[in-house]
Amino acid sequence: MSEINALSSLQRQLDAMPPVAAMQVAVVGLDARGLCLRAPLQANVNDKHNAFGGSLVSLMTLAGWGWLSLHLQAAGEVADVYVADSQLRYLTPVYEDLEAIAAPAEGEDETKFLTTLRRRGKARIAIQAQVALRSGVVAASFGGHFVAMAKRGASLPDLESVADATL
Repeated sequence: MSEINALSSLQRQLDAMPPVAAMQVAVVGLDARGLCLRAPLQANVNDKHNAFGGSLVSLMTLAGWGWLSLHLQAAGEVADVYVADSQLRYLTPVYEDLEAIAAPAEGEDETKFLTTLRRRGKARIAIQAQVALRSGVVAASFGGHFVAMAKRGASLPDLESVADATL
């Protein structure tokens, strides 16, 4: 599948989730920096007329989930992706449209991740994301672990095993 088709498919997945559709999340692109998602401030505003913290963390989480989903698809893997844990920091209010970029955390080995997934049927990878202002100032940062579980039939995963997946 071409990158354009993969990004279009990701956009359709995002649009199919009602909370995400309400945020008006748009796939901007994928490059060496990571996957970039955007959402308009107007759809994600709080009582102070700046970006709602829940929207900031959601956009960063979705960018991480989307990056990993695209990576798996490009590698020919069929797996469900879950966020296992995350840490975030809100550094400054956002009074403009939200833009999040996510990619593997420094030092992550994407090849080892895929090897583990193929061998064990599940694997875990650290992802980092941030929302930066147009000025370049980082407004929020996210670090978390995402788990991929190979699809094997239609049964639901054991959520305890999702949290315990390790490399």
